[in-house]
Amino acid sequence: MTDGTSLDLTDVLAVDVTVTRSSASPNFGVTADGFLPKPFTRLLAEKIALAQQLIDPNLDLSSGSVVRKLLEITALEDARTWASLAAEYDDCFVGTARGRALSDLGAELGIARPFLTATGTVTLTLAQALPTGVTQLVLPRGSRLTTPGGHRIALAASATFAGGLTSIPVPVTSFDPGPVGNIDPAVTDATGGHPQRIDRWEIADTKLAAMLAADALAKFPVGASAVGQGLVRIQHTQALTGGNGQFDDDRYRALLLAAPRSVWTPESIAATVALVPGVRQVAVRDGWGGLDLSQSIFGQFNFLERVFAADRDLSSPFFVTVLVAPTDAAVFAGPTGLRAAVQQAIRDVRPIGIFPDVVQAEQVFFAVQADIQTSGVPLPAGSVASRNSSPSALALKQRLAARLHAVVDGLQLSQPVRAAAITAALMAEPGVVDVGQLHLVRFPNPVDGVGSGGQTAPDNGVLGLDENLLLGADQIAVLVDAPDKLTVR
Repeated sequence: MTDGTSLDLTDVLAVDVTVTRSSASPNFGVTADGFLPKPFTRLLAEKIALAQQLIDPNLDLSSGSVVRKLLEITALEDARTWASLAAEYDDCFVGTARGRALSDLGAELGIARPFLTATGTVTLTLAQALPTGVTQLVLPRGSRLTTPGGHRIALAASATFAGGLTSIPVPVTSFDPGPVGNIDPAVTDATGGHPQRIDRWEIADTKLAAMLAADALAKFPVGASAVGQGLVRIQHTQALTGGNGQFDDDRYRALLLAAPRSVWTPESIAATVALVPGVRQVAVRDGWGGLDLSQSIFGQFNFLERVFAADRDLSSPFFVTVLVAPTDAAVFAGPTGLRAAVQQAIRDVRPIGIFPDVVQAEQVFFAVQADIQTSGVPLPAGSVASRNSSPSALALKQRLAARLHAVVDGLQLSQPVRAAAITAALMAEPGVVDVGQLHLVRFPNPVDGVGSGGQTAPDNGVLGLDENLLLGADQIAVLVDAPDKLTVR
């Protein structure tokens, strides 16, 4: 066959009399391998054979005849019908459904298609010069902002005030997914106020400790930043957008396939907690649900000598431990914090009388130190220091940081940070031709209890050349934005 409508005579002869007088579909439609639509060439061959039987065996059915064209048109319409039937069949299963059908299947499982978070930009401005003794002020990625209406927003990138810089545009993202994050500063309430304007900081966030200390040194009243009258002022002029978007089919399908079809199980608890805003990773430790192979005593005694799991603490009401790794923007403690949100979400999926102990995973902070060899990047001539402080170098470092966050933020609990993965992420940036002297710099102590900082790590935290960062069972890696440790050459 030279094209989709050309047929060999043997194709027509293969369609015998019994086929032309029946549905001719025993090998098509719903089969053991799924739905197999009848192809166009098969449909056309059947119609040609049937026309020869009903009208005349010598009927002119050459490619230019009128009858042949009519048969081709009807065969094409039948092929489209078969294709539609195949699509309808595929839409009955999570593994192959698309669009609205996949959303309906997810709704039957009790998991609606999740929304994305809205994004936008605000401008941070110093109300006055940095106070004496403060050479730079770092606002880490994930620092929380808010509005008079209580909307929760976070910085999507770190911001640093230093060297006379007094105003910085910074990307922000809504903490809560969905249309609720599409906050518009132009919206007014009955009193003429702007309940959706981002104009203040959520001072319960411990990542803002450096800013609050600078407020005190600059003689601002206590809590000034909580009402937008501190050292760092926020200008919000454009609405955040993107909150109406939802998971694409591939991401949503992976979520549905991973979701357990059960209740009152560790898997159902983990699936529920994973959808709580602010949860990065979750692990449910059910010590009474089976053998606890992590116990140090396992394998050290004879069978029936004692139980495999640790002895129960009779003074504790907790039977299950829910280990939660928060995102950069999450505030774990407090009545409106992540722990309270997780406990509320678990209430409907935990067994009656079984209480979970929600525990924050230990965050291991690290930065990347490396020499970046470039080609084709418009860097100015001069010393290495002047080159790295140029706008083009700073923009390159921001793009590299985004790539590193994409790798690190996807790591699971206890999953090591591999130097090879870091190198691959850096090399994927256009203009980067080589990465050398790669060291992961580990912070021996957390910068804070919630998210990444921005402070310089001590020298004794520098791992060996191309050495991986290994983590414990209750630990998760958190990348610290440290552009000064990336040297562009």
